[in-house]
Amino acid sequence: MIRKQIHLKSCFITFLLVSIITGLYGEDKKLGQTGFQFLSVTNDARSSALGNAATTLENGVNSLFFNPAGMARLDKTLEFTASQNEWIDNIQHNTYALAFRPYGGRIGVFGITAQSVDYGEVQGTMAWQNEQGFIDTELMYPSAFSGGIGYAIALSDKFSVGGSVKYSGQQLGKSIVPKGDSLVVKKNKTYATSLDFGTQFKTGYKSLMFGMTFQNFSQEINYERENFQLPLTFTIGITMDLLDLMPEKPKGQELWAYVDATHPRSYPEQVNLGLEYAFMKTFFLRGGYMFVSDEQDITFGVGIQKFGFSFNYSYTPFGVFDYVQRFTLGFTF
Repeated sequence: MIRKQIHLKSCFITFLLVSIITGLYGEDKKLGQTGFQFLSVTNDARSSALGNAATTLENGVNSLFFNPAGMARLDKTLEFTASQNEWIDNIQHNTYALAFRPYGGRIGVFGITAQSVDYGEVQGTMAWQNEQGFIDTELMYPSAFSGGIGYAIALSDKFSVGGSVKYSGQQLGKSIVPKGDSLVVKKNKTYATSLDFGTQFKTGYKSLMFGMTFQNFSQEINYERENFQLPLTFTIGITMDLLDLMPEKPKGQELWAYVDATHPRSYPEQVNLGLEYAFMKTFFLRGGYMFVSDEQDITFGVGIQKFGFSFNYSYTPFGVFDYVQRFTLGFTF
């Protein structure tokens, strides 16, 4: 009876949150004018190989980057992952995540994440009264970072919730600007705090599961004379092992299908599809497709998992930017 009351309360809270976020989206929002876009970039190789359809993915500590509720069913005491994303134009994204599950998960799972972005080398300039109209200044090395703490818990054998708090920042180099009759050097930095929240619900019908998440919920950030918002994203998803529909399921094999419907603040709605074949929970083949995406659509990936070690790789053709590769290593204890 107590579990039933907890489940009903959890469903009500989820419905309330969805209503609030839907109301926010219903307002007249500016599109294509969000900042901190690096928070929207997928780094985890498994998730990206599934076309970013990761809302219902139970992906351990890496779930903190998509749906924190997916961390709730971690079955080990400790998990550590490191991901490298060779992003477009040689931009380097690196993420690290650590999860801790004390007391066998009876009080939930705690996680820490860190992300760094290296945009490479940029030549600085400033206005000048010469034929070109500018002169070169020093080389700039713009970068970004994000760090967060998260928590997830399974409130019942069917319902899980999770959330995280992130502190992010961007350093966009220095600029020389006029101030009165002189010139001053200005450091272009800005910071933001944001929240992520998500739920997952197992229906009880075979392996069918639903999920919901919103990411990067924050106040507007002020920079110079402009305000901008973080890339707030609301997503609902569904997943199921398709082999459960067969009269007799092949032993040691799974074929998971993932579907996400995403409503971002900064670009049109998207539908992401993912398919993952698992053999003996050790070898994995993955593919995905992203609808309504300008440069990327189809994705591929492979993975191996054994003796507490995991390695995942994904490859994404990226239109005029050629391709993107991601690598993720993981260890559980």
